[in-house]
Amino acid sequence: MRSLALLVLLLATPAPAQAPAPLVVFLGDSLTAGLGLAEAQAYPALVARELAAKGTPIRVVNAGVSGDTSAGGLRRADWVLKQKPQILVLALGANDGLRGVPVEDTEKNLRAIVAKGKAAGARVLFCGILVPTNYGPDYSKRFAEMFPRVARDTGVAFLPFLLEGVAGKPELNQRDGVHPNAKGQEILAKSMIQALQPLLSAP
Repeated sequence: MRSLALLVLLLATPAPAQAPAPLVVFLGDSLTAGLGLAEAQAYPALVARELAAKGTPIRVVNAGVSGDTSAGGLRRADWVLKQKPQILVLALGANDGLRGVPVEDTEKNLRAIVAKGKAAGARVLFCGILVPTNYGPDYSKRFAEMFPRVARDTGVAFLPFLLEGVAGKPELNQRDGVHPNAKGQEILAKSMIQALQPLLSAP
């Protein structure tokens, strides 16, 4: 009778609720949004698919907005962080550089977004970007140096160049030569996974 009672008790006890997969929000511009491609071809979706196949499922919010700048990202940050992501991927600044926004202004905005992410309890993965010398080599140099400085000063994880292995390769970009095609997005996803995995495995 005791064994039967124990069996009934075990069957009646609900299984513990499984913790939801960690939420990763990608705050970016057209490179993140996957301009010219289906959303499923953009690197955030590819990252989720690949990690799920490896047994590390995540939930993804693609908060990429074409044409967005660091100032626009800062205005959107509070809304994005209301979703309480475990990880915030910050991939902004390209449009600032293409428009010649003062480096000091871009840096101030990016630092503010990082601070908001950390204050909200998210681990931040900060992505660097490079720009052509349209505004002179001095601007391009100061722009490039800004990203590692922000990462170092704020102590967040850093992906030095979002477009590593893709930029400047016609076969991996769309006709505009700027936005990755589907093949290019796959390469972005591989780099992103390598950068994300330490954050996902941290306690």
